[in-house]
Amino acid sequence: MKNIAYISLGSNIGDRKTYLEEAVDILSSHGDIEITSVSSIYETDPVGYTEQGKFLNMVVEISTDLNPEVLLHQCLQIEEDLGRKRQFKWGPRIIDLDILLYNDENIESEILQIPHPRMQERAFVLIPLLEIAPSLMHPKFKAPFIDILDDIPDKEGVRLWKQINGEDAFVHLEN
Repeated sequence: MKNIAYISLGSNIGDRKTYLEEAVDILSSHGDIEITSVSSIYETDPVGYTEQGKFLNMVVEISTDLNPEVLLHQCLQIEEDLGRKRQFKWGPRIIDLDILLYNDENIESEILQIPHPRMQERAFVLIPLLEIAPSLMHPKFKAPFIDILDDIPDKEGVRLWKQINGEDAFVHLEN
C-alpha cells in the first residue's frame, strides 16, 4: 500500500539552495519514494536560537512503501550524507529533514512523533505545507491547518524566495 507523507526541509549554512536540491534529489532517487509535490522555497527567520543565518525552507509530499521508522532512517541518512553535524538544539544546520505527517496517523515512539510535535507552532512549516496541500487537517487536533496557521503570530518571518511553477529549477527570485 502506498503511504502519503509530508517532509519539511530546511538549510541555513553554506549554499542553502544546493543542499535543498541535493536532499530532494536523494529522496527522489530512492526506489520506494516518489515525490508527488514540491512547495516553493521560503526564506525564514530562525526560530528558537535566533543568533544564526536565515533558513531556506520547503515541504515535499511523497508517496512511499516505507514504514515511518524506515522513512525516518532515510531522512537521517540524507542529513548525514550531506554533512549535517548536530551541535545544539535549534542550531545552524546544513540540512534538516523532518517528517511532518504520515497518512493520517498519530505515532508516538521513542524515536518518532507524527504529526511532528511542533509543526502547529511554525509558520515556516505550515505555509509551504498548505501551498501543496491546502485542505489538510491536523490528525491529532482534528483542525484544518489553515485555521492553525491563522493563529500563528510570526508569519511575516516567512518570505517567498523561489516560487515553484512546475519547473525543476531552484533560483532566487528577482526583486
